[in-house]
Amino acid sequence: MKKITIIIPVFNEEEALPTLYTRLNEISNMITNYELEFLFINDGSKDNSLEIIKELRSKDKRISYVDFSRNFGKETAMIAGMDYSTGDAVIFLDADLQDPPELIPELIKYWEQGYDEVYAKRRSRRGETLFKKFTSKMYYKVLQSLTGIEIQRDTGDFRLLDKRCVNALKKMRESQRCSKSMFSWIGYNKKEVLYDRDPRIAGKTKWNYSKLMDLAIDRNNIIYNFTS
Repeated sequence: MKKITIIIPVFNEEEALPTLYTRLNEISNMITNYELEFLFINDGSKDNSLEIIKELRSKDKRISYVDFSRNFGKETAMIAGMDYSTGDAVIFLDADLQDPPELIPELIKYWEQGYDEVYAKRRSRRGETLFKKFTSKMYYKVLQSLTGIEIQRDTGDFRLLDKRCVNALKKMRESQRCSKSMFSWIGYNKKEVLYDRDPRIAGKTKWNYSKLMDLAIDRNNIIYNFTS
Protein backbone atom coordinates (compact mmCIF):
# COMPACT_ATOMS: atom_id res chain seq x y z
CA MET A 1 0.00 0.00 0.00
CA LYS A 2 1.36 3.42 -0.98
CA LYS A 3 1.80 6.11 1.67
CA ILE A 4 0.92 9.81 1.58
CA THR A 5 2.58 12.18 4.06
CA ILE A 6 0.57 15.26 5.01
CA ILE A 7 3.07 17.92 6.13
CA ILE A 8 1.66 20.51 8.53
CA PRO A 9 3.86 23.45 9.62
CA VAL A 10 2.74 24.73 13.03
CA PHE A 11 3.48 28.00 14.79
CA ASN A 12 1.26 28.87 17.78
CA GLU A 13 -1.85 27.03 16.55
CA GLU A 14 -3.12 25.51 19.80
CA GLU A 15 -6.70 26.64 19.13
CA ALA A 16 -6.88 25.15 15.64
CA LEU A 17 -5.10 21.82 16.15
CA PRO A 18 -7.97 19.80 17.74
CA THR A 19 -10.37 20.77 14.94
CA LEU A 20 -7.69 20.15 12.33
CA TYR A 21 -7.12 16.64 13.65
CA THR A 22 -10.86 15.91 13.74
CA ARG A 23 -11.26 16.91 10.10
CA LEU A 24 -8.15 15.00 9.01
CA ASN A 25 -9.43 11.92 10.81
CA GLU A 26 -12.80 12.23 9.09
CA ILE A 27 -11.32 12.43 5.60
CA SER A 28 -8.94 9.56 6.37
CA ASN A 29 -12.03 7.34 6.55
CA MET A 30 -12.63 8.21 2.89
CA ILE A 31 -9.06 7.30 1.86
CA THR A 32 -8.90 3.55 2.39
CA ASN A 33 -6.40 2.58 -0.32
CA TYR A 34 -3.47 4.57 1.04
CA GLU A 35 -1.53 4.68 4.28
CA LEU A 36 -1.56 8.18 5.72
CA GLU A 37 1.10 9.92 7.79
CA PHE A 38 0.40 13.23 9.55
CA LEU A 39 3.77 14.98 9.95
CA PHE A 40 3.62 18.11 12.13
CA ILE A 41 6.58 20.53 12.03
CA ASN A 42 6.50 22.57 15.23
CA ASP A 43 8.22 25.79 14.23
CA GLY A 44 9.21 27.04 17.69
CA SER A 45 5.67 27.53 19.02
CA LYS A 46 5.39 29.43 22.31
CA ASP A 47 1.92 28.16 23.18
CA ASN A 48 0.72 24.60 23.86
CA SER A 49 0.90 23.43 20.23
CA LEU A 50 3.67 20.90 20.88
CA GLU A 51 1.89 19.44 23.91
CA ILE A 52 -1.29 19.00 21.86
CA ILE A 53 0.65 17.30 19.06
CA LYS A 54 2.28 14.94 21.57
CA GLU A 55 -1.10 14.11 23.08
CA LEU A 56 -2.55 13.37 19.63
CA ARG A 57 0.50 11.23 18.85
CA SER A 58 -0.11 9.13 21.98
CA LYS A 59 -3.54 8.23 20.60
CA ASP A 60 -2.79 7.99 16.88
CA LYS A 61 0.45 6.43 15.60
CA ARG A 62 -0.11 7.93 12.16
CA ILE A 63 1.08 11.19 13.72
CA SER A 64 4.75 12.11 13.87
CA TYR A 65 6.42 15.43 14.49
CA VAL A 66 9.61 17.46 14.25
CA ASP A 67 10.23 20.05 16.96
CA PHE A 68 12.40 23.07 16.10
CA SER A 69 14.51 24.70 18.81
CA ARG A 70 13.15 28.12 17.76
CA ASN A 71 11.06 29.75 15.06
CA PHE A 72 12.90 29.30 11.75
CA GLY A 73 9.99 30.18 9.45
CA LYS A 74 7.58 28.29 7.24
CA GLU A 75 9.99 27.75 4.34
CA THR A 76 12.44 25.92 6.64
CA ALA A 77 9.55 23.95 8.14
CA MET A 78 8.50 22.82 4.67
CA ILE A 79 11.94 21.56 3.62
CA ALA A 80 12.26 19.77 6.98
CA GLY A 81 8.90 18.14 6.30
CA MET A 82 10.15 16.86 2.96
CA ASP A 83 13.37 15.61 4.57
CA TYR A 84 11.45 13.57 7.16
CA SER A 85 8.53 12.46 5.01
CA THR A 86 8.31 8.77 4.14
CA GLY A 87 5.43 8.92 1.69
CA ASP A 88 5.20 8.21 -2.02
CA ALA A 89 3.66 11.69 -2.21
CA VAL A 90 3.39 14.63 0.18
CA ILE A 91 0.64 17.17 0.77
CA PHE A 92 1.36 20.56 2.34
CA LEU A 93 -1.45 21.79 4.58
CA ASP A 94 -1.58 24.86 6.83
CA ALA A 95 -2.75 24.26 10.39
CA ASP A 96 -5.13 27.26 10.43
CA LEU A 97 -7.67 25.47 8.19
CA GLN A 98 -7.95 28.25 5.65
CA ASP A 99 -7.16 25.50 3.16
CA PRO A 100 -9.81 22.78 3.55
CA PRO A 101 -8.52 19.23 4.23
CA GLU A 102 -11.68 17.98 2.53
CA LEU A 103 -10.02 18.81 -0.81
CA ILE A 104 -7.33 16.16 -0.22
CA PRO A 105 -9.25 13.27 -1.86
CA GLU A 106 -9.54 15.35 -5.04
CA LEU A 107 -5.79 16.07 -5.02
CA ILE A 108 -5.16 12.34 -4.69
CA LYS A 109 -7.61 11.55 -7.51
CA TYR A 110 -5.59 13.58 -10.02
CA TRP A 111 -2.31 12.14 -8.74
CA GLU A 112 -3.74 8.70 -9.48
CA GLN A 113 -4.41 9.91 -13.03
CA GLY A 114 -0.70 10.54 -13.52
CA TYR A 115 -0.13 14.16 -12.47
CA ASP A 116 3.09 14.78 -10.52
CA GLU A 117 1.85 17.95 -8.84
CA VAL A 118 -1.73 18.86 -8.03
CA TYR A 119 -1.96 22.40 -6.70
CA ALA A 120 -4.94 24.18 -5.19
CA LYS A 121 -5.75 27.58 -6.69
CA ARG A 122 -7.87 30.06 -4.77
CA ARG A 123 -11.13 30.89 -6.51
CA SER A 124 -12.08 33.28 -3.70
CA ARG A 125 -10.35 34.56 -0.56
CA ARG A 126 -12.98 35.11 2.11
CA GLY A 127 -11.99 37.16 5.14
CA GLU A 128 -9.31 39.16 3.30
CA THR A 129 -9.49 42.92 2.82
CA LEU A 130 -9.55 44.61 -0.58
CA PHE A 131 -6.11 46.01 0.19
CA LYS A 132 -4.73 42.53 0.89
CA LYS A 133 -6.20 41.23 -2.37
CA PHE A 134 -4.79 44.18 -4.32
CA THR A 135 -1.29 43.82 -2.87
CA SER A 136 -1.39 40.08 -3.59
CA LYS A 137 -2.26 40.79 -7.24
CA MET A 138 0.60 43.28 -7.54
CA TYR A 139 3.02 40.84 -5.89
CA TYR A 140 2.33 38.19 -8.51
CA LYS A 141 2.67 40.79 -11.26
CA VAL A 142 6.11 41.87 -10.03
CA LEU A 143 7.21 38.29 -9.39
CA GLN A 144 6.25 37.20 -12.90
CA SER A 145 8.10 40.18 -14.43
CA LEU A 146 11.37 38.95 -12.95
CA THR A 147 11.36 35.52 -14.57
CA GLY A 148 10.42 33.70 -17.74
CA ILE A 149 9.08 30.81 -15.68
CA GLU A 150 5.29 30.73 -15.47
CA ILE A 151 4.45 31.42 -11.80
CA GLN A 152 1.29 29.87 -10.37
CA ARG A 153 -1.00 32.77 -9.39
CA ASP A 154 -3.35 32.79 -6.40
CA THR A 155 -1.83 29.63 -5.01
CA GLY A 156 -0.32 28.97 -1.63
CA ASP A 157 1.53 25.89 -0.47
CA PHE A 158 -1.56 23.67 -0.42
CA ARG A 159 -0.70 20.98 -2.97
CA LEU A 160 0.21 17.35 -3.54
CA LEU A 161 3.69 16.54 -4.80
CA ASP A 162 4.80 13.18 -6.13
CA LYS A 163 7.99 11.79 -4.61
CA ARG A 164 10.05 12.67 -7.67
CA CYS A 165 9.02 16.34 -7.24
CA VAL A 166 9.99 16.09 -3.58
CA ASN A 167 13.37 14.62 -4.47
CA ALA A 168 14.02 17.47 -6.92
CA LEU A 169 13.10 20.11 -4.31
CA LYS A 170 15.26 18.45 -1.64
CA LYS A 171 18.32 18.97 -3.82
CA MET A 172 17.88 22.75 -3.56
CA ARG A 173 19.23 23.60 -0.11
CA GLU A 174 19.13 27.40 -0.18
CA SER A 175 18.74 28.96 3.27
CA GLN A 176 16.55 31.72 1.81
CA ARG A 177 13.87 29.89 -0.13
CA CYS A 178 10.91 30.76 -2.33
CA SER A 179 8.96 27.53 -2.57
CA LYS A 180 6.28 29.14 -4.72
CA SER A 181 8.86 29.77 -7.44
CA MET A 182 10.59 26.42 -6.92
CA PHE A 183 7.32 24.55 -7.45
CA SER A 184 7.06 26.23 -10.85
CA TRP A 185 10.75 25.87 -11.71
CA ILE A 186 11.06 22.08 -11.29
CA GLY A 187 8.47 21.44 -13.98
CA TYR A 188 6.74 18.04 -14.18
CA ASN A 189 3.11 17.34 -15.03
CA LYS A 190 0.87 19.75 -13.10
CA LYS A 191 -2.87 19.95 -12.47
CA GLU A 192 -4.86 22.88 -11.05
CA VAL A 193 -7.77 22.43 -8.64
CA LEU A 194 -9.97 25.41 -7.76
CA TYR A 195 -11.30 26.04 -4.26
CA ASP A 196 -12.69 28.78 -2.01
CA ARG A 197 -10.34 29.81 0.75
CA ASP A 198 -11.87 30.10 4.22
CA PRO A 199 -11.05 32.57 7.01
CA ARG A 200 -8.85 31.32 9.84
CA ILE A 201 -10.73 28.96 12.12
CA ALA A 202 -9.09 30.38 15.27
CA GLY A 203 -6.34 32.66 16.48
CA LYS A 204 -4.71 35.52 14.60
CA THR A 205 -2.65 35.53 11.46
CA LYS A 206 1.12 35.51 12.02
CA TRP A 207 1.56 37.76 8.97
CA ASN A 208 1.13 41.51 9.35
CA TYR A 209 1.69 43.85 6.41
CA SER A 210 5.26 44.62 7.47
CA LYS A 211 6.19 40.91 7.53
CA LEU A 212 4.41 40.30 4.22
CA MET A 213 6.31 43.17 2.62
CA ASP A 214 9.63 41.82 3.89
CA LEU A 215 8.73 38.35 2.59
CA ALA A 216 7.76 39.71 -0.82
CA ILE A 217 11.05 41.61 -1.13
CA ASP A 218 13.07 38.57 -0.05
CA ARG A 219 11.24 36.28 -2.48
CA ASN A 220 11.61 38.70 -5.37
CA ASN A 221 15.34 38.96 -4.67
CA ILE A 222 15.61 35.19 -4.52
CA ILE A 223 13.85 34.52 -7.81
CA TYR A 224 15.75 37.33 -9.55
CA ASN A 225 19.08 35.80 -8.47
CA PHE A 226 17.76 32.30 -9.16
CA THR A 227 16.76 32.94 -12.76
CA SER A 228 19.04 35.78 -13.88
